[in-house]
Amino acid sequence: MTMHVWSYLEEYRTEREDILDAVETVFESGQLVLGKSVRGFEEEFAAYHGLRHAVGVDNGTNAIKLGLQALGVGPGDEVITVSNTAAPTVLAIDGAGAKPVFVDVRREDYLMDLTQVEAAITERTRCLLPVHLYGQAVDMAPLREIADRHGLKILEDCAQAHGARHHGSLTGTMGDAAAFSFYPTKVLGAYGDGGATITNDDEVDENLRRLRYYGMEKVYYVTRTPGHNSRLDEVQAEILRRKLKRLDQYVAGRQAVAARYAEGLGDTELVLPELAAGNTHVYYVYVVRHPRRDAIIEALKGYGIALNISYPWPVHTMTGFEHLGYGKGSLPVTEELAGEIFSLPMYPALEPEAQEKVISAMREVLASV
Repeated sequence: MTMHVWSYLEEYRTEREDILDAVETVFESGQLVLGKSVRGFEEEFAAYHGLRHAVGVDNGTNAIKLGLQALGVGPGDEVITVSNTAAPTVLAIDGAGAKPVFVDVRREDYLMDLTQVEAAITERTRCLLPVHLYGQAVDMAPLREIADRHGLKILEDCAQAHGARHHGSLTGTMGDAAAFSFYPTKVLGAYGDGGATITNDDEVDENLRRLRYYGMEKVYYVTRTPGHNSRLDEVQAEILRRKLKRLDQYVAGRQAVAARYAEGLGDTELVLPELAAGNTHVYYVYVVRHPRRDAIIEALKGYGIALNISYPWPVHTMTGFEHLGYGKGSLPVTEELAGEIFSLPMYPALEPEAQEKVISAMREVLASV
């Protein structure tokens, strides 16, 4: 059984009564689509971030896609992002009709290398899409300066950074809009798919609400295209309302797990996560690095430990993105990291005793590979 499954089951055992009550609340409400649970979650999620608007959608990919479209990004435009990310980030750009343009990441923290952004800007660039990867934020102040200097929008990809802060500001509050995923394994996860895009811009909010509902502003009347059927499910929204109250508790639990890893593995040759200046890390995943990664993962299977790699294939190397024209060696740091990074078990309910078994096994394997 994988650690992701353990994470879900342990959380469910703890929160079962509240989760089932959320389901019952929706079923008894008589409103199964865009009802009071979606409205309530949108208001509460926006308030958590100190913003005016949150628009619930069906998944994190569409949160990015609709966010781009709401910002005016479309066919012929370019969006600058990174290749060391989950494929949905880039698929959403493609889905909006725009062209993804990649810059490399920093070796020390795997985040967007801002020194490369300005050189990647062309007359077609419309938006910068920083990915707050693995649980901590890209350095947003210099990115904002670049965007303002060139008249560009910023859409933050916060799928892996719910509750993370950068110089005191929550991720999702430093761009023109921000996209979140509520996939079950996320720091704030639903019990199925879900997503949201947040903004302080009234026009962007109006665009998002129209985009997620067929392009309609009136019932049965499409006022503008494109339009989609991308509504957040009422049941998931009610579950998320309950879990949002525990988000800071989830973050604290993950940080405690990370502290135990640092204590137990800090003196090994494993490269542990590095906290970027001004950041608080929420450790969506606990990514480590080692040049003999594959041998380590294989050896740990003998201890009953199956580990994940986030991500073994940079997006620009996938055959589905060959048309973008990025050959081998075009993003050297991203490609180097793809051969070394892997994730240790990370979820708030990971008990110290279970984690100690992982640490002990890792130390034994490191001594032998």
